[in-house]
Amino acid sequence: MRILNRAHVPWVIFVVFATIAAFWIYIGNFYPKRLPAGFGLPPGLVQKPSEHRSIGGTPLGLIFGTIAFAIFIFATLFSARKKVVLWRLGTLQRWMRAHIWLTLLTIPLVILHSGFRLGGPMTTLLMGLYTIVMVSGIYGLVLQHQMPHIMKERLPAETVFEQIPHIRAQLVAAAEKMRASFKPVPPKKTDAGAPAPSATKAVTSGSTPMASTVGGLSTPTARAKTVAGSTIIAAPISPATAAAAEAAEIAEIKLEAPSPSAAKAASPPPTPPQTPVAGVAHPGQNIAASPPKASAAATSAAQAKSAASAGEPESEAALVEFLERQVLPYLSAKRGDKFRLGDSRYSDDTFRFVKLRVTEAYRIRVEEIQAWCDERRMLDLQTRLHHWLHGWLFVHVPFSFLLLMLTGWHAFVTLFYY
Repeated sequence: MRILNRAHVPWVIFVVFATIAAFWIYIGNFYPKRLPAGFGLPPGLVQKPSEHRSIGGTPLGLIFGTIAFAIFIFATLFSARKKVVLWRLGTLQRWMRAHIWLTLLTIPLVILHSGFRLGGPMTTLLMGLYTIVMVSGIYGLVLQHQMPHIMKERLPAETVFEQIPHIRAQLVAAAEKMRASFKPVPPKKTDAGAPAPSATKAVTSGSTPMASTVGGLSTPTARAKTVAGSTIIAAPISPATAAAAEAAEIAEIKLEAPSPSAAKAASPPPTPPQTPVAGVAHPGQNIAASPPKASAAATSAAQAKSAASAGEPESEAALVEFLERQVLPYLSAKRGDKFRLGDSRYSDDTFRFVKLRVTEAYRIRVEEIQAWCDERRMLDLQTRLHHWLHGWLFVHVPFSFLLLMLTGWHAFVTLFYY
């Protein structure tokens, strides 16, 4: 919540004037000679002489303590107001402003109530708890004021905090999927006890299931397809039917083949030999020579292709090693700041070196892996900032409730036993 805006100006004026009035009444009652001339208290604000040795037991001290205790109760009710949003008792922003400035007002009230002394063990314990509550509250107020600027500068995009574990799991799954795509699929072991295939089922020679059906599709239509997209076999084919189809195909080939006499008649007459002249192409002469530049370009392209194909296994092996040794442990770790890839400078140097180890075709994969690591680093930073922003509440809230209970007990003992 921002402090430097116009909505807080009335509260600032109220707290300043209330503090000045409290000190004026305190000095006018207990140290009237220290007030300047003309600033004496009116008779209605001067308390009657009291037999209590401590200032906290006097009527004025009890008034200061009662006001501070009432503010403690109001500050505790703010936690309930945040949980019940439908309450029409003012907006949360107004409750927050009142919570901030009224609790700051308790600082002079508590000091004046104690008479600038700690007192016995009970009051010393109360002052210690009060100090912890106020310091943790001011620390949280400063964090809430500065944290939005820090997150805006260091986080390019903010993620919903509850979705961070799910996004981290997606990063790990993407890295594992890439590693599996580089490793060859091991051949399946045949079961010696499996039954022999039926003779009534026809299987296309060399056919394998489609890639999309390997994962989970087990419908009859998906199992009947092949890599080449063969048609679905609707009915079983018997061996007799297959033999008849083969004989018909052979007879068709014989009918389409030309006879030797027809082939001889259709062949063109031989051309007389001609003396070749340099630079002149005679009719019927086949010149198969290609230009030198085209031949060099084709040779260089073939060499580059062969070099690229030769570097593919090395690039994949380097990426698999990098994924298994550094990327996957970093992405799947509970705390990424313990790994060296959590450092942005080391990460940039590492990925620059990995790009030099792989071919050009695999550098886009390296950039994809680097984007995963950068996103994990941003998620860790947001988690750390979130813990800083809300961690102080684990100290502020329980100590506030403890302070409220002990203050109530202190007030009860003071009123009825002293």
